[in-house]
Amino acid sequence: MNLQDSEVRLLDTERLWGAFVTRDRSLDGAVVCAVRSTGIYCRPTCPARRPHRSQVRFYFTTREAREDGYRACRRCLPDRPETDADLVRSACRFLDEFDEMNETLPTTEEVGRAVGLTPARLQRLFKLETGLTVSQYARAKRLERFKALVRDCANVADAAHGAGFASSSRLYENATEQLGMTPATYRKGGAGALIRYIVTPSALGGLLVAGTASGVCAVKLGDDTKALVEEVEAEFPAATLTHVESDDESPEGQSLGNWVAALLNYLDGHRVDIDLPLDVLATAFQWRVWRRLQAIPTGETRTYQEMAGDLGQPTASRAVGRACATNPVAPIVPCHRAVRKDGGLAGYRWGLHRKEALLKMERSQSDQSS
Repeated sequence: MNLQDSEVRLLDTERLWGAFVTRDRSLDGAVVCAVRSTGIYCRPTCPARRPHRSQVRFYFTTREAREDGYRACRRCLPDRPETDADLVRSACRFLDEFDEMNETLPTTEEVGRAVGLTPARLQRLFKLETGLTVSQYARAKRLERFKALVRDCANVADAAHGAGFASSSRLYENATEQLGMTPATYRKGGAGALIRYIVTPSALGGLLVAGTASGVCAVKLGDDTKALVEEVEAEFPAATLTHVESDDESPEGQSLGNWVAALLNYLDGHRVDIDLPLDVLATAFQWRVWRRLQAIPTGETRTYQEMAGDLGQPTASRAVGRACATNPVAPIVPCHRAVRKDGGLAGYRWGLHRKEALLKMERSQSDQSS
């Protein structure tokens, strides 16, 4: 919960600086942090890199910051009231950044305190936006860490420990439900996995969404839906593929249906963004690039060179481009937000006309919410 304005004004600048450094959410909406070197002002929770203390000045209203010549940050959008989707994304970020070695997952109450929501309201909004409960998302993130580690570890036990599981037995307790396969099978490439998929019309043509019990493993767009199904079959030759009707009332069908509904709402321009659980094989570098893509605000783009610089590898722009091109779950991972150095649209797996349409839709959403 945000502090009252009178309480904030009693805080000295050093305490405000401490809140800015720690991204203290209690001050969101009560104070903004202006940076002299860039000329912008941000929320205390802005994910941008922290400047030197001497460059920061604090204001209690955005109007005061603008009157002194500062402009609003385009990343944290301090002038825009937080929407329900913003709050859910903040909760997701909290879960994403939770201590990986902590064997106890955060409770809904802990997550709620971090984002300023009651547990009941958080649970309702979280389910509405992601199709999952808070605990389901947290468990999926832990399994995601395990999957990233298991490809590089000598055995499953080491990967389980590295992902924060107390023991291998704790991993196996729910692995089949969450992974759609056993950990050992996953390490061998997914042979025997059960993958369900739905094909449906969308604003950008045919949409195919495929997933395991753990998350979405493929999203495809195209005019030939038969060809989309054949692509999935070619990509997962060792898996058992099952077509699901959109009105399937089984637990698995409802889960997949929720993911499809979230994507359709996004493509129709009714959702600002999408953040769904993923079940995707990828290298550590690919994941870094994809996370960077997901951090780009709706309605904005970044060049491949800028993204490489943000990753601390300024000469890796080609590798960033390859990571975008091999993204199997666009637009959940929004590789359409990556552009050439001159701002032009580079290749897009589903056609440049779809990339252009996605960017136009997102810019329209951003303009409406500003």
